[in-house]
Amino acid sequence: MKSKMIFGFHAVTSRLRHEASSIDEIYVDNERADRRMQDLLAQAKAAGVRIIMADGQRLDNMVGTRRHQGVVAKAEAISLARNLDELLDAIEGPPLLLILDGITDPHNLGACLRVADGAGAHAVIVPKDRAVGLNATAAKVASGAADSVPYITVTNLARTMRELKERDIWLIGTTDDAEKGLYEADFSGPCAIVMGSEGEGMRRLTRETCDLLVAIPMFGAVESLNVSVASGVTLFEARRQRLAKG
Repeated sequence: MKSKMIFGFHAVTSRLRHEASSIDEIYVDNERADRRMQDLLAQAKAAGVRIIMADGQRLDNMVGTRRHQGVVAKAEAISLARNLDELLDAIEGPPLLLILDGITDPHNLGACLRVADGAGAHAVIVPKDRAVGLNATAAKVASGAADSVPYITVTNLARTMRELKERDIWLIGTTDDAEKGLYEADFSGPCAIVMGSEGEGMRRLTRETCDLLVAIPMFGAVESLNVSVASGVTLFEARRQRLAKG
């Protein structure tokens, strides 16, 4: 299986905790010896993972950024659901999906994956074009969620949404100008929450394919929320309703 680089303490320790056998080796900054690093080294040693000491410049070059916190792991990509049909056939209970229409900031994508994992979403679905892709920065921000939440890329988002409809999955889009509020919607059944891009929102065809549009009520001076925050608010409202329903 093809290897990839993951970096940052959250991402690496999460992989050590859940799939240590998938890690080939971990490179650590030879000048960092604080408690956090010592804990990670102890965890890696207990799992039998090879540790390689390296300087900061080498780590920078490996991942193309200085934001690695002094730890980089070479690991196999974890096999999650590879396509939508495989995913949906394996879900028990009503599906809860997050559709992201054209997220271009890797930090936003990583944060969306993190809240999707926290809320128990079954997958994040994105279009192949006009989207950042699951790169190393997004994986770091996701803090391990990139290894636990299926990330499914589709060629034609509108067609995929219509396929979800054929499976009786309700498509609920979020937009500031919707007449119905978030807390008026029913998220307790099979549903996919649709979020637009950071600046432009949902594309016209994406919006028109939704079954329902809702707005997150805002009570302060700002007009809207960051896409990852909006995803978290909406996903956890869906989770709250499902828990209440039992």
